[in-house]
Amino acid sequence: MRYKITIEYNGSKFLGWQKQKYSIYSIQETIENAVFNFTGEKIVLYCGGRTDAGVHALGQVAHFDIQQAVEPYRIRNATNYHLKSTDIAIINAEIVNETFHARFSAKKRHYEYRIINRYAPVVLEAGYVWQIFKPLNVEIMCEAAKYLLGKHNFSSFRSKYCQSKNPVKTIDNIEIIQNKDHLYIRISALSFLHNQVRIIIGTLVEFGRNSIDPNQMLKILTHCERNYAGITAPAHGLYLVGIDY
Repeated sequence: MRYKITIEYNGSKFLGWQKQKYSIYSIQETIENAVFNFTGEKIVLYCGGRTDAGVHALGQVAHFDIQQAVEPYRIRNATNYHLKSTDIAIINAEIVNETFHARFSAKKRHYEYRIINRYAPVVLEAGYVWQIFKPLNVEIMCEAAKYLLGKHNFSSFRSKYCQSKNPVKTIDNIEIIQNKDHLYIRISALSFLHNQVRIIIGTLVEFGRNSIDPNQMLKILTHCERNYAGITAPAHGLYLVGIDY
């Protein structure tokens, strides 16, 4: 039986999604162990979007196969029992056919980055937002973001450790929502380069903080070199919101 699970997690204590050779602090291995404790079967868990260390998820999707047939609600509840105190929760479980693949069947991935823009220190949301003290020009950020829509070579917006052979990606949507001192930047695409979202966020913040001409975003794109873009935004403000299939 193949099961699709939707997962929520606080990434603060983990080294990222992917299983690590010399560490047990990965989300993948933690869930694999929980399923083993419940079913007695060793599984391999495949996810829809690998998240880096410190990145959170509201709607990560993964799948795994087991020999026995188990009701989906039992998969959810029993796995959650073995995930107690791990900062990981299975929100939903369902049976899918063998053609479903959490990664390769995905049609679009949605991320949200959260910023608090104020001088007073963040207390209740510390570790879950990026605090920017200097006032941001949100209008300029919105204008600059428009240049990133569509299909481009995003070499300026990927980590030097990115292993993708093709730097060309298509961003379907970028939305910046301001609610008082909170900013929510939402980005959707089929796939992303390593650190692409966080570098885009860091670059947009540079535009808003220093009131840079939005047209300069086009120059950053066309240079196709990492040093032309802004900093990589901290991981703790990023959330994988959901994946479309």
